[in-house]
Formats: sequence, structure tokens, C-alpha cells
Amino acid sequence: MREYKPEELERARLLFAGQTEFRMGAAKLEQLPPEYPLEVAFAGRSNVGKSSLLNALTGRKDIARTSNTPGRTRELNFFELADGAVALVDMPGYGYARASKSLVKAWQSIIMGYLQGRPNLRRVFVLIDSRHGIKSIDLETLDQLDEAAVSYQIVLTKSDKIKQGERDAVLAAAAKAIAKRPAAFPDIIITSSAKGWGMPELRAEIDGMRA
Repeated sequence: MREYKPEELERARLLFAGQTEFRMGAAKLEQLPPEYPLEVAFAGRSNVGKSSLLNALTGRKDIARTSNTPGRTRELNFFELADGAVALVDMPGYGYARASKSLVKAWQSIIMGYLQGRPNLRRVFVLIDSRHGIKSIDLETLDQLDEAAVSYQIVLTKSDKIKQGERDAVLAAAAKAIAKRPAAFPDIIITSSAKGWGMPELRAEIDGMRA
């Protein structure tokens, strides 16, 4: 994970210290809102901790719902920062253990349509559970992002649940897995929503895209 200058971290802190508002959820492509100046999206397996990360990132307790039922997010949910200058987009968790094939197909259609049709989508943060590392289902998503030519970055979640040696190992394995992928951003961010680890750096990464 790259090191950020103090002024970068402070500027990002101020960005996320402002109001964060839920704008809307889109279940169909025609429901998508007008493009924001900057959009970043968050993807990950069901139960990877995406809602908890969004809450920790924005400093809110309930900006994104958390649930013991994986796959609760079934729309593209848009959250606004800085009076609409930035949108955080919460994508449906993949895995779909309890979803019908027709529903999965519908989700995949809107996701691909969103990825390919939003020029201001600068990056997709792909969340990976540190306890499990990158699995085959994650690789399918990385393939999809490579195909859509959308820049993506790996974010390791729940890193407080494993020891330092295990974190080093999963970090090395993730770096190797994306080394030759055309759309992969090389830096990997290690986070813990419970401890707040990596949140300043993730905020700075997003804020830096506004330049």
C-alpha cells in the first residue's frame, strides 16, 4: 500500500467528513441517475463486509445496511459526497447463493451495462475477505472488469481477523493474481472496518481521483 502525504490524508478526511446522502437505488439501466463528475464503485462477494466498509469509510453507522443475510444489496445504490461531486456506488454482492438464475442474469445485465456505460466511473474497488483470499468467483469478476476495460483495485477486508503473517501471505497472493491483468490497479489496500485500518488511505485514493 502506497504512502500518502499528510496533506493528502487531511484533504480526503475533509471530503468524507461532509454530508453523505443516499441518492437512489437502480434496479434497471433506465433508472440510473445522470452521471456524476466522479464515480467509484464497490464490488465483492456476498458477506465480504461491503456495507460495513462503506459505513466506516463515510464515518456513518447506517449509510449502508449491514445484514447477516448475504446478498441483500440487489440494486446499484448511489451515495453522494461533496454536494454531488462524488458518487459511491454499492454494487450487488456476487455469489447469489439464494438467488434464482433469472435474477442473477438480470443483475449481471445491469452491472455490465453500468460498467460499460459510465465514462466517469474511474475505478471499481473489489473487496476480498482477508481470511479467504481471492477465490474462483472473484476471478470471474476480475475477468468481467478486464473485459469491460474498467480500472479496478483490490481492497482486503476484515484484516483484523488474521495474524500479520497471514496478512502478508494473502497480500502477496493477491498481488500475484492481478500482476498481469490489464485493468488491475497495482496497489492493494488492507482494511478493517472494525478497527478503522486503511480507511484514511482509501479515502485519499478516492479523493486523488478528483484532481
